[in-house]
Amino acid sequence: MFQQEKNLVREYYAALDATLPEALEQVAERFVEADAPWRGFHPFGELTGPAEVAESFWRPLRRALTNMQRREDIFFAGRNEIDGFESVWVVSMGHLVGLFDQPWLGIAPTGKMAFLRYAEFNRVEGGRIVDTAMYFDIPHLMAQAGVGPFPVQTAAHLVQPGPITHDGLLLEDQPEEEGRATLAAINAMISDLGQWQSGLPLEDELARSWHDDMIWWGPEGIGATCTIARYARQHAGPFRAAFSDRSSSGHTCRLAEGHYGGFFGWPSFTARLTGPFMGREPTGRMGEFRVIDIYRREGDKLAENWVFIDLLHFWKMQGVDFLGQMQKRAAS
Repeated sequence: MFQQEKNLVREYYAALDATLPEALEQVAERFVEADAPWRGFHPFGELTGPAEVAESFWRPLRRALTNMQRREDIFFAGRNEIDGFESVWVVSMGHLVGLFDQPWLGIAPTGKMAFLRYAEFNRVEGGRIVDTAMYFDIPHLMAQAGVGPFPVQTAAHLVQPGPITHDGLLLEDQPEEEGRATLAAINAMISDLGQWQSGLPLEDELARSWHDDMIWWGPEGIGATCTIARYARQHAGPFRAAFSDRSSSGHTCRLAEGHYGGFFGWPSFTARLTGPFMGREPTGRMGEFRVIDIYRREGDKLAENWVFIDLLHFWKMQGVDFLGQMQKRAAS
């Protein structure tokens, strides 16, 4: 079903990861269309084509994180529900790991190992990559370098592992009915989440879609938590209390294969900050949430969720430029 698309992306990763920073553009051009759009978290935004992506993102990162390795935890493919299951996307999630030997984005190097969480969606068409969303947790890297931008979070952020089942690399095609079941579980959760007013207590609402011992692997600044009760207390409850005027979900891609699935949006939704959030007072401003969510289903409910949120972009829209503040301090 998706072997050609999977093989192309794996060949692309192998070639990209093996080449020297100076040759990244030439390697990427073998796999990526010249006008392919690329979306990345702040400060990168929207780039076009392998040359611009190599120059702006990959080359500086590879020079900063020497001896980089891709430690992949989840890999799957599927057809995009958002466009009527027309396009095929390949999803990869894990960490880019290296020795933090040179500055990156103004973050001072440590000379020690550093982990950059990432999740990437690649649309494949005609044997080429034609569209990419590459999301990554820059605040987590900042925290590893001792310049974490956010105050103490509601939950805990660690170096996040892959699935507890250790079966997230779907190198072979999976039964179609399993993917349909995963997508149905994700859509049921989205339906409840989008309302924020199901008429049920929060924990009862969450129990409709989640296992009691679920794990929510949130980004730096919010953190990870487990069990419905603790997730409600440490993230879902405080998040809902902090925002109003939440838009409906505006995903660009949503797909599933086997027991894994996920989505991304640019943005996924907007909401107005009308209550305290992440240790800061409300601004009353609307904000965008650029999000990737990756899920593992167990039975008929969701068991694990890895979450990427462009919090640097969100807070800049609220008038706080955490990355810019750090760069000014480093320059002074």
